[in-house]
Amino acid sequence: MLNTLKKKYSFNSSIYILFFIFLIFFIKFSTISAKANSYKIVDLEISKTYDNNFKKEDVIDIAFKKAFKELILRITTIKNDELNQLANLKTIYSLVESFSIVDEKFTDNKYVSRFEVEFDKKQVLRYLEKKNIFPSIPKEKDLLLIPILIDNNKKQILLFSENSFYMNWNKSNKKYHLLNYILPNEDIEDINIIKKNINNIEEYSFNEIISKYDINDYIILILFQKKNNFSALMKTNLNNKLVISNKNFEWEENQSIEKIIEDLKIEFENQWKKLNIINVSIKLPITLSVNSKNYKLIQNLEKKLNELDLISNFYIESFNNKKLIYKIIYNSTPDKFINEFSNSNIKLNTGQSIWSVE
Repeated sequence: MLNTLKKKYSFNSSIYILFFIFLIFFIKFSTISAKANSYKIVDLEISKTYDNNFKKEDVIDIAFKKAFKELILRITTIKNDELNQLANLKTIYSLVESFSIVDEKFTDNKYVSRFEVEFDKKQVLRYLEKKNIFPSIPKEKDLLLIPILIDNNKKQILLFSENSFYMNWNKSNKKYHLLNYILPNEDIEDINIIKKNINNIEEYSFNEIISKYDINDYIILILFQKKNNFSALMKTNLNNKLVISNKNFEWEENQSIEKIIEDLKIEFENQWKKLNIINVSIKLPITLSVNSKNYKLIQNLEKKLNELDLISNFYIESFNNKKLIYKIIYNSTPDKFINEFSNSNIKLNTGQSIWSVE
């Protein structure tokens, strides 16, 4: 009898030892996956004069500041001149998860290096929340831009290569911009369509031209030049949401139009970011249960959770030899969370207070 009990005890101990090893592995897996989901800034070039006062620590400071600036401009609508007040160097260091110097060289009394800097997503979102700043999901988007310039001074409509906005629009793009502009081809048929509708150009839908391109999102940009002023009529269709707006610009004859282009791009970037805002004040707790022996399902679930931008945090709340219980903090609604799993190979059973993963 004693021998039988000993064998039973030994067998059960082995199961629990294996289970704990498995659990430790997955906790570690979670940590590694979370790191992969940090905000990463790449191809960050830093140069500094190489002299007796040179310190590599100063270069790292510059790289961290520049990386933080690029990240914030990418995920928020904060203006460039407001960035210096947002965070000091000590705070920026606390938000960095890792960095690497990809390349470095000394040339002409200069030290030139290329950095990659990863920021901890959870820490960044937490910090922005304290500052009452709502970030957005950094989604990139291709869209069609149709710029039309009407010169009221010369009574001309300027299209394609005659239009300085068309010719210069994609000459200078910022790394942190999310919108990728596709300009229409210089098509004689399109020119005739636009000229045919010149008298009602502000009301014209441009569907005949838009339909030629396999792109759902577009911006119709009609610019009116009168003396030293530009006024812009903007019809922005992003995610099937049409927004019509106006903006005025002062301009001097010898001034480059690049500043106007940059201002317009900021306007469009901000419209796009507002559609992808993360409301960090919403903290929806979700509890998921998964079979602790289904290792593949657990891997797929953690991979999916790490991919979701609206997840603020997740962790294993409890476990036994049958189930793992995950606690998730989600920055949106239950329906949106369910919808994010609709196209995956992971099925959610939401019939109970603790949802199960299948």
